[in-house]
Amino acid sequence: MKAHKSKDFWIQAFAFTSKDDNLTKSHIKYLEGRLLDIAKQSGRFKLENGQSSGARLPESDREDMEIFLGKIQQMLPVLGSELLTPVIAAPSQRSNQTRLICSIKGLEAFGEQTANGFVIFKGSSAVLADRPSAANQHPFVVSLRKQLVADGVLLQRDGAFEFVKDAEFTSPSAAAAVVHGGGANGLTAWKTVEGRTLKELGA
Repeated sequence: MKAHKSKDFWIQAFAFTSKDDNLTKSHIKYLEGRLLDIAKQSGRFKLENGQSSGARLPESDREDMEIFLGKIQQMLPVLGSELLTPVIAAPSQRSNQTRLICSIKGLEAFGEQTANGFVIFKGSSAVLADRPSAANQHPFVVSLRKQLVADGVLLQRDGAFEFVKDAEFTSPSAAAAVVHGGGANGLTAWKTVEGRTLKELGA
């Protein structure tokens, strides 16, 4: 902990211990590797430490560590961290009723509401150019789109932006604004395949 305290990007830390004090260095390396893999798969943050050290363990030890890992995954949201929680549910857990569409200039973005806001799915499209009024009236949209490009979420293809990763936003309006390149009302911009808006759905 002391060695990592000097990192300027650290804002909080969580510590988990074994009640029997029986975690070995190999156990900890295994957990570290698994935690890094799960954090990458969650898609929520860019990891500075991208190397999974891991460790080989006997099958019985692996099973014990997976149970320990499960407890960590249960406790982190209770402690206020969504680090290991996937941005969106697995495809098998989604239904067509939750899938929403935002259309503009022949482009389409697909997404769904989440507990934390709204997610736009990988493969969605967004307009390439910001609206002329965006810089003055909605500067946060311009900044957000630039950040998504810098983070490798938005990639320019065939005269438009493509989402090459799932992306989570704080609200449907923020998500729609990124797609439109300017201010947008998410309650009316996002619609079901039948054409019902989020407002009509009572969101």
